[in-house]
Amino acid sequence: MFASQRHLFSIPDQVAYLNSATTGPLLKSAERAAQKAIQLKAEPWRITSRTFFEPLEETRALFARFLGCDADNVAFIPAVSYAMAIAARNIDVRPGDTIVVLDEQFPSHVYPWRNKALETGGKMVSVPRPLPSSQGNWTQAVLEAITKKTAIAALPHCHWTDGAALDLNAIGARCREVGAALVLDVTQSLGVMPLDLAEVQPDFLAVSAHKWMLGPYSYSYLYVADHHLHGEPLEENWFNRKGSENFARLVDYRDDYQPGARRFDVGEASNFFLTPVAKASLEQLLAWGTDNMSRHLGEITREIAARAQDMGLVAPPEHLRGPHMIGLQLPSGAPEDLPAYLAEKEVYVGVRGDKIRVAPHMHTTPQDLHRFFSALEEEL
Repeated sequence: MFASQRHLFSIPDQVAYLNSATTGPLLKSAERAAQKAIQLKAEPWRITSRTFFEPLEETRALFARFLGCDADNVAFIPAVSYAMAIAARNIDVRPGDTIVVLDEQFPSHVYPWRNKALETGGKMVSVPRPLPSSQGNWTQAVLEAITKKTAIAALPHCHWTDGAALDLNAIGARCREVGAALVLDVTQSLGVMPLDLAEVQPDFLAVSAHKWMLGPYSYSYLYVADHHLHGEPLEENWFNRKGSENFARLVDYRDDYQPGARRFDVGEASNFFLTPVAKASLEQLLAWGTDNMSRHLGEITREIAARAQDMGLVAPPEHLRGPHMIGLQLPSGAPEDLPAYLAEKEVYVGVRGDKIRVAPHMHTTPQDLHRFFSALEEEL
């Protein structure tokens, strides 16, 4: 288990930030990268054609290494909603087909599929939250919902409100069995929850960088499986066409795209401000390692669960949630003003539905947990 990595962040000692599921803090190394990026744009005579491509390709390679795929399978997008629009454009749904989602799934991973169902005559099937009698096993309910009529299973790795986990290995196998596409939003899990890409075999996988990956806002990654690499991009831009590195010949319009998933890159993907920040964050995440982070955060959430139960709160069983965040339920539900009250004590958590969502990261210390539970006891 790691010691707290607080020294790598600019978080004051008196602040207990337990809300990485909303947005993660920047690393000091990412702060420095941002400052250099701003200075570069202030001196644009230093920007060359290499500036547009080399940092982006370095970052693409880092993310590919992090996910466990080839760089040609990675595209840069501004948000998960953009990724879902690409996936929806490239997966067929016929009248009567179903698109499977989770109940209360994050909106960016619901609206595109609701529209796709309406446009094609398909049906969106929302899998309800399991009853306590089933011990909260959402995976079994999802497996039962994926049938031979299912065209798409559009799912997360864990639920954004409380960390309830899905067995993506089993779900991926079920999708292949019935011929359904698997589209994943792993924004609330990638990096802190192990994912075996070769075992799961998604068609598309998207992640926003600004939460658990400690990166910038408006910066996201898209994995595209090999059999979709010749699909239709969401937009046409100069950057994703073959030969765009040669600025002198951009007027020689071409029909062929850059190799692999680069055809799906958003316009202005170079993003001089955000790419260096994302690159610095990826370098640190790779240094820590997903398995190590998962074990470390699992120890923290295990302690949170034990202390919460001592206070009379309900915590989900460890084997049915992600290791990195936990939804704590009060018998009478979580007061809506609880986050504001805790913020006055410089303790930061989220309330989602009727649960207090506690989301530590590598900066979390024992003192943070003490501040959280002390403030919670005073309020309750």
